[in-house]
Amino acid sequence: MSRLILFNKPYGVLSQFTAEGRWQGLRDHLTLPGVYAAGRLDADSEGLLILTDDGALQSRIADPRHKLPKTYWAQVEGAPDDAALDPLRHGVDLGDFVTRPARVRLIDEPAGLWPRNPPIRYRASIPTAWIELTISEGKNRQVRRMTAKIGFPTLRLIRAAVGEWTLGALQPGEWKELHV
Repeated sequence: MSRLILFNKPYGVLSQFTAEGRWQGLRDHLTLPGVYAAGRLDADSEGLLILTDDGALQSRIADPRHKLPKTYWAQVEGAPDDAALDPLRHGVDLGDFVTRPARVRLIDEPAGLWPRNPPIRYRASIPTAWIELTISEGKNRQVRRMTAKIGFPTLRLIRAAVGEWTLGALQPGEWKELHV
């Protein structure tokens, strides 16, 4: 039986056990021998990170060839309407690649959302909005690059789900183990 860990990765934590520079490592939050991250989240992104001791499962979760959907909540600068999000639904050219079409919708701030430490920058003259974005890729900083490309830079990014697994009620730094 494989171990599968659902971890709510806080802001400022790398997707590796070793700390680097100003960023903490997973070891600062988890002391579970033999498990490894299945995929990555940037240090300045938050939310669901899956860890497992099963190499085949790790590959299935992390490898873009398997097209496992990943759902993100992004707080963006500005106030896009539904039409402004259309390019994301068709794929956007980021220069080094064209994204696959994404599922995207405007949402209210997610219920039960924890405050980020440190908080995002706040500008009284510029509104913010929340979008939910589901992609089946996962290239480096892809969601941030996609929202910036359409004129709405990401201020805060939280991964809410990977495939069938969701963040649920886990708070930053909390984890739960499943046996699969």
